[in-house]
Amino acid sequence: MTTKEPPIVIKKYANRRLYHTGTSTYVTLEDLAAMVKRGDEFAVFDAKSGEEITRSVLAQIIFDQEGKDGQNLLPINFLRQLISYYGDSMQAFVPTYLEHSIKMLTENQAKFRDQFASAFGKDAFGMMEEMGQKNMEMFREAFAMFTPFTKMATPSASGHTEKSAPANEVTRSDDLAALKQQIVEMQKKLDQMGGN
Repeated sequence: MTTKEPPIVIKKYANRRLYHTGTSTYVTLEDLAAMVKRGDEFAVFDAKSGEEITRSVLAQIIFDQEGKDGQNLLPINFLRQLISYYGDSMQAFVPTYLEHSIKMLTENQAKFRDQFASAFGKDAFGMMEEMGQKNMEMFREAFAMFTPFTKMATPSASGHTEKSAPANEVTRSDDLAALKQQIVEMQKKLDQMGGN
């Protein structure tokens, strides 16, 4: 029978420094965030009082992450609603509900990734990038049609400027039809994923 290892002890000193007792080194909140992502269990104690302060340190990590551009996970309405539960009769039920919700999200995370990969293939993001490039090319062609005062000239592979022929209307409509078909196929795959 395998016994679970005790959590790593982190001590927090009055100068706000965090000391990792396992490695005998000082660590930062970023280091603790990396430990969480690796699945390392740790408990943080106030070095002077011995009081466990893991919850407040984890909350500080979340606060720091939320402060970074592009790192926001907590919508403002969610935060407001969460604050409103403090002191409310529902307060006792909120932690259990949130814990259950995040557990379900974690369990479904791998399933969602697998479904996404099977629906769109391993190079799903490459496909999206290719579609984006095609959209940009169509935008450039459309813009050229509505700007009669710009020169219809593009640099050739040799670097010399050559006059380009007017866009072939048949090719443009074929490209548009192909793009529409890709969008229809992608929507079907998304519908299939949603139905599982």
